[in-house]
Amino acid sequence: QVQLVESGGGLVQAGGSLRLSCAASGRTLSTYTIGWFRQAPGKERDFVAAINWSGDNTYYAASVKGRFTVSRDNAKNTVYLQMNSLKPEDTAVYYCAAGGQLGTRPNEYNYWGQGTQVTVSS
Repeated sequence: QVQLVESGGGLVQAGGSLRLSCAASGRTLSTYTIGWFRQAPGKERDFVAAINWSGDNTYYAASVKGRFTVSRDNAKNTVYLQMNSLKPEDTAVYYCAAGGQLGTRPNEYNYWGQGTQVTVSS
């Protein structure tokens, strides 16, 4: 079992940046693909980005490609989501999740954090 904790969310103006962190305890993250998802009120949980266990393969949703960057530091057991040029439509609760494959669907991931709120004001 791996426990995931997200941090780094907050309130930012449009055009600003935030860096989210996903820290693990219980087991090493180094063997897992990590995905980032987000969920706005009344909407489904959507895929944002994912990174494979070694960090040499990443995948992004079209809506964030070129603005968001996912990275990992396995020595620190942490995965990051750098979010630049934020827009009001990026407002959501952001979750990290651990799984075995570089997937885009929530059911492809086994372990989830509790989420961190990101609010982008216009």
